[in-house]
Amino acid sequence: MELDQIAEVTRRYSAEDMALFAGLAGIDAPDSVPEPLIAALFSYLLGVHLPGPGTNYLKQELQFRAPAPLGVDLTAQVKITRLRPEKHLVDLWACCTTPDGTVLCEGRSLVKAKDVRG
Repeated sequence: MELDQIAEVTRRYSAEDMALFAGLAGIDAPDSVPEPLIAALFSYLLGVHLPGPGTNYLKQELQFRAPAPLGVDLTAQVKITRLRPEKHLVDLWACCTTPDGTVLCEGRSLVKAKDVRG
C-alpha cells in the first residue's frame, strides 16, 4: 500500500436489481439506487482490493449528494490519503460518480489493515 493508491469498481443497477432488492428488504422497488447499495461498493473495494482481505472498518462518514440513477454506470473509488503503520491504520477518501462526473456520494473511511507500511 502507498499514499494516493486507488482502487475502483463500476456497477450498473437495473430496475430488475431494484425489484430483487425490494423483495429482500420488504419495500416497494425504489426508482433510484438506495444509499446502502452505494456504500456496499466501497465495502467491496476495501475488503477485496484496497487494503484487501482482513480489513476492518473503524469509521466511515459518507455524504450522499444526488440520487443514483438506474441503468447508468456508477463508478466507486477509494484512495489512500494516510498510512499509519505503527497502528495498522489506513485513511481513505471514497467517491462514487456517474459517467458525466456527477458526484453521487463522497466521504472518508478509516480502516485497520494487515501489512501497513509507510
